Amino acid sequence: MKIVIIGAGFTGVQLAKRLINEKNDVILIDNDEETVRHASNRLDCAVVQADGNSLQTLEDNGIAKAAALVCVTDNDEVNMITCSLVDAVYPDILKIARVRNYAYYLNSSVASKKYSVQNNKKHRPLYGIDYMIHPDVEAAKVIVEAVKNGAVNDVLPFGNGDFELARLTIETGSLLAGKQLQNVRSLTDKPFLITYVESNGKTSLPSGTTTLNPGDSIGLLTKTENLHELFGLCGSKIQELKKVALVGAGRIGTIVADQIFQHKKNSFLYKFFNKQNSHHLLIVDEDGDAAKIAADKFPDASVFCADVTDEAFIQEEGLQNYDLVICTTRNHELNMVVAAYLESLGVGKTISLVASSAYATIARKIGVDVPVPIRDVVVDSIMSHLRGSSVTEIHTVTTGELEIVECVLSASSPVVGKALKDISSAGIFLILLIQPNGSSSYQIPVGSTILSTGDKITLITLAEKTKDILVHFNGKNQ
Repeated sequence: MKIVIIGAGFTGVQLAKRLINEKNDVILIDNDEETVRHASNRLDCAVVQADGNSLQTLEDNGIAKAAALVCVTDNDEVNMITCSLVDAVYPDILKIARVRNYAYYLNSSVASKKYSVQNNKKHRPLYGIDYMIHPDVEAAKVIVEAVKNGAVNDVLPFGNGDFELARLTIETGSLLAGKQLQNVRSLTDKPFLITYVESNGKTSLPSGTTTLNPGDSIGLLTKTENLHELFGLCGSKIQELKKVALVGAGRIGTIVADQIFQHKKNSFLYKFFNKQNSHHLLIVDEDGDAAKIAADKFPDASVFCADVTDEAFIQEEGLQNYDLVICTTRNHELNMVVAAYLESLGVGKTISLVASSAYATIARKIGVDVPVPIRDVVVDSIMSHLRGSSVTEIHTVTTGELEIVECVLSASSPVVGKALKDISSAGIFLILLIQPNGSSSYQIPVGSTILSTGDKITLITLAEKTKDILVHFNGKNQ
């Protein structure tokens, strides 16, 4: 598949790396000489120094034969205009744009819903963009999911929210410590699946003989309603989050708070914070204007204009006694340091917005419970739209070695009619969930489960093998 990427910054390079690993034909375009030189030294693909918003440049680099155009420059207008330009000439090409202006994103979302309701198939998407990716919105989604699950660790929802995958650490003395996977089923009657194991700095897909040791991290998949109970198997203690502090009243912080108080009266978060009067949300931002806007928007919260690193403020408000602190400022290094420091003072759990998965690894090592790497979240979102019509979603886990893919089995799939035990490949992929064709519910499969045309499957595989695995399950290139 040929993909043209405009913008050779961090996101463009990381996206190109993952696409190249899957043997896609990637063209990366940027008009900055130094940026192009840096990208050329890191990537095994064509990197062109030119204006990406020039139709001549795009046509000279084969846009007519491309399956997708992805615009991730630092300029929202350039990304949008480039997509619009290409849409006018090549409407069948998939167009994805990253935007940071929230007004553009809202306009696009409103227009998409409007035309979806009207079912006007002839209408082109707003600005000619098939998918508009807003980093703040994507990061806020991840943070909200983590809060819903007590901020024990990273949590991803699957199966229409019926199942969740949590990253948990095996504690010394836990029921799983020292056990082989083939012997852990007897520990509970709740269905669950261990999807990956991180041990001594290495991540792998487990087998029945894999032994779980204290300090190992695992990916545990189970029904949402059973997740907290199964945390106990790992030795994790779930504490009710009665007092939560949100550091940063910018876009991401506002979206998270909005999930609690505004327009979501029937949401889990709203019920969570309002089931007792003792539940409390504090918002702090050192920018006076941001704090005032937050105070007006969230009258049920305690809002302060203050420096969260000020020892006097910490002591006066008793932040060290809070159950959860969420750091969402634009200063990612500050987020990490504040989260780690407050946890050292006694804060129960911390969530920190960080720049990338590399920083997420550092954040975990210094004590942050849930680091949210905004750049990687954006790349994940873009990748989910590039997998083809049969692929509905994709996520990276750990530090990027593994990917979770959701796809629909086509009639030409070579695995249709076969049982899972007959197509298994230890260490290469593992099927996590299946939604049978015509069913509205998901299930954790067993070895005797038979695959059928139209089944939606969720599987985890080595990132470098994702494309080959999709071909294996669908019988054709995506």
